[in-house]
Amino acid sequence: MPSIPRDPPATLIFDGDCGFCTTAVLWLQRTLPRVPATAPFQWTDLSRYGLDEAQARSRVWFVTGGRRYGGAAAVAAILRGQPIRALRVLGTLATLPPWSWAAEAGYRVVARYRYRLPGGTPACRLPSAS
Repeated sequence: MPSIPRDPPATLIFDGDCGFCTTAVLWLQRTLPRVPATAPFQWTDLSRYGLDEAQARSRVWFVTGGRRYGGAAAVAAILRGQPIRALRVLGTLATLPPWSWAAEAGYRVVARYRYRLPGGTPACRLPSAS
């Protein structure tokens, strides 16, 4: 009898070539009480998560229960899953306008300039949109 495919475990997929991204994931692992599995996209079967390489290069992804959250929404989803009420509230606020707009704008700024942030290197620079 063939095995039934299962959804992959809740996973945070990030750019493993980016020093800032790796530093941020390590910080999350040290700081948050509940952190999903983490995986650099370069070492991950992205199709298993319903992603392609262009998507994975463009932003961090949190995939859980068949749902995909990218960018600021990924961070908000992880915060909503925390046992600490204040973090859950913060994660919920980050999904509601106008806070969601600010969260996404902040995420885009950090993603764009991550090579200039602590732990960042020139390899962290995102390709220019042409």
